[in-house]
Amino acid sequence: MSLQVSNVEELTEVKTLVSEQDRTQYLSSLLAQRSPLPHTGWLQNVRDRAQNLLRDQALPSTRDEDWRFTDLSALYRTTFKPAQPAATISATELKAWTTSDLPIRVVVINGVFSPKHSTLDALPSGITVKPLAATDETIQPYLSQQQGMNEVFTALNTASFTDGVVIRVGKNQVFETPIHLLFLTIPGAEPTMSAPRTLVIAEAGSSASLIEEYGAIASHQESAEGTYWTNAVTEVFVAENAQLRHTRTQRESVTAFHIGKTAVTQARDSRYALTTLSMGAQISRHNPEIVLTGIQTETHLNGLNLAVETQISDTHSLIHFAQPHCIAKQLHKCVVNDRARAVFNGRVEVPKAAQQTNAAQLSRNLLLSPKARVDTKPQLEIVANDVKCAHGATVSQLDDEEVFYLQSRGLDRKDACDILVKGFAAEITEKVPSVELRSRLLTSILSLIRNERT
Repeated sequence: MSLQVSNVEELTEVKTLVSEQDRTQYLSSLLAQRSPLPHTGWLQNVRDRAQNLLRDQALPSTRDEDWRFTDLSALYRTTFKPAQPAATISATELKAWTTSDLPIRVVVINGVFSPKHSTLDALPSGITVKPLAATDETIQPYLSQQQGMNEVFTALNTASFTDGVVIRVGKNQVFETPIHLLFLTIPGAEPTMSAPRTLVIAEAGSSASLIEEYGAIASHQESAEGTYWTNAVTEVFVAENAQLRHTRTQRESVTAFHIGKTAVTQARDSRYALTTLSMGAQISRHNPEIVLTGIQTETHLNGLNLAVETQISDTHSLIHFAQPHCIAKQLHKCVVNDRARAVFNGRVEVPKAAQQTNAAQLSRNLLLSPKARVDTKPQLEIVANDVKCAHGATVSQLDDEEVFYLQSRGLDRKDACDILVKGFAAEITEKVPSVELRSRLLTSILSLIRNERT
């Protein structure tokens, strides 16, 4: 099922096709200038294996099925250098990204863990947070072991990372206070690329909450000089009877590129909930990929993409059922204004072994401009014969009758539209476990659709 809503005459696209040879050479140049690890050892072997995997490969183009709606030509026309470790950021710059109800904070700047800006004193002894560069080989069975690690941008992250974060929630540890994981970029005078890497291990019987955010420090971010590329990968392992609530927000600067992968493995009787909000970057792409390897697992995916002006905001998700008696529910929403474009492709795979599967997927999309466009494709691939699965998609504009009703109660049209958009988005934002962050997100959403960048 694929729905496309647009004014064809107004949205005539002229794409600059980059040849496969050029895309291969571009990838090779990125690998050739990767920064060295601070300490060699087994992590270097992980990076080298990924680099070897990428030899003679090409980055994708719109001729690749999974990328046909997202043109990366602007990315390929930009020459990036590796982001360098940042010495410090001011308290005022950091405050713009923190909230008082998230006291546990892990800060990564330009891809490097920053203990100076992190606050970890309130962590219980059963939960550890360490920089990736300082970890030992006990995490080797987990790092780069997820399905989908061979995908080109994921492998590029593995070949390029210099640091990251490892979060381990010990067996039977229950900790309700969210851990705030903050990835910040300091844009420079030349375009830079960082490769943030996160590994989350929730051991058997544990329960935890994680908020993962991406953004930039304000200096230069609204100018051409502030161009940067975040190529992020997060791996999550949820063990037997464990529970993880995961929120991911992407609020990069308007000059940025953002490509991210969230790869999740769920063991028997585990519970995993992912809420994603994407509203930044000139071109963004997120790939949530969840593999249910144990029976009686439960998965909830909720996402909101906001695209304005000429942004492209793309989400390609995968839920793979490997065992029977599992549940997965997905709701994805897009709000698109101006000449922007949103893309959603949600694939659910139910092989023969996954009997008694219960899966539901819904894509709802709101267009605020006649020039806005959304391409949505909920996708069920079912081989099992004893399942309960459903999917659907809607694309619409604001309801004139609803707008008129609010105006008849004394609101002007702008305020009436704001209330309706806020209500549409709130079904996703209300799942964010921080009250202050929820308020900031809704404020940002309304500011962006009014073309009032903050």
